[in-house]
Amino acid sequence: MKLSRCAAFASSLLLGAVLALTGAGAAQAAESAALDYVALGDSYSSGVGAGSYDSASGDCKRSTKAYPRLWANANAPSSFAFTACSGAVTTDVTGKQLGPLSSATDLVSITIGGNDAGFADVMTTCVLQSESTCVNRVNQAKGYVDSTLPARLDAVYGAIRAKAPAARVVVLGYPRFYQLNGTCVAGLSENERRAINGASDYLNAAVAKRAADHGFAFASVVPAFTGHEICSGSAWLHSVNWLNIGESYHPTAAGQSSGYLPTFRNAA
Repeated sequence: MKLSRCAAFASSLLLGAVLALTGAGAAQAAESAALDYVALGDSYSSGVGAGSYDSASGDCKRSTKAYPRLWANANAPSSFAFTACSGAVTTDVTGKQLGPLSSATDLVSITIGGNDAGFADVMTTCVLQSESTCVNRVNQAKGYVDSTLPARLDAVYGAIRAKAPAARVVVLGYPRFYQLNGTCVAGLSENERRAINGASDYLNAAVAKRAADHGFAFASVVPAFTGHEICSGSAWLHSVNWLNIGESYHPTAAGQSSGYLPTFRNAA
């Protein structure tokens, strides 16, 4: 009789736990289903480098493997608008991407600022020219981040808040590009790689500061990409690709699914 009561008690605990977990899962699913989600930003949000581009997105190159689409597929929000676009700068976001935002929008994601700071030109300069020229170009970009980018980010963030006053806005950063003293035996020097990583950190700090000042969440992808930089032997970023230059230095499909997606999911 004593054993039977213990068994019954244990069974009731197990049943309660199952019901609690099932209820929590149902609640989470219902919560996601009630969300109106809008994904804004540049190529790191559109999914350049991940392949599987939606032909209807044209030059914006929105990928079915980009983190916004993966999150929407997993959570089935009540609405999902994907306006992120390859090559976008801050004025592109304010001028072309904010149409789906409204007072009903619950969740917004965005990566922006890298193109304003001249990311593509920095990488081209560093690949094609001398170490000193590379470092000087990196320093020019950092100067832009100090002098001009904050106001441009303020304009974007202010416009988002004005159009979506109740939304949770998650601003995601950029990864460090290189693992120092890694597996690469050619290409950029360690000084160049160190300078580029430092510029990425510098940009992320500026973006995080402006996001915080607007009450937005900033989500760093640096921890997720650690050990998966270029020269790591397990890179989630494309190195320079002369056959598809546009995908160079962008996340692979694994970088989107294992780097950006969990970072966004944890912040959303």
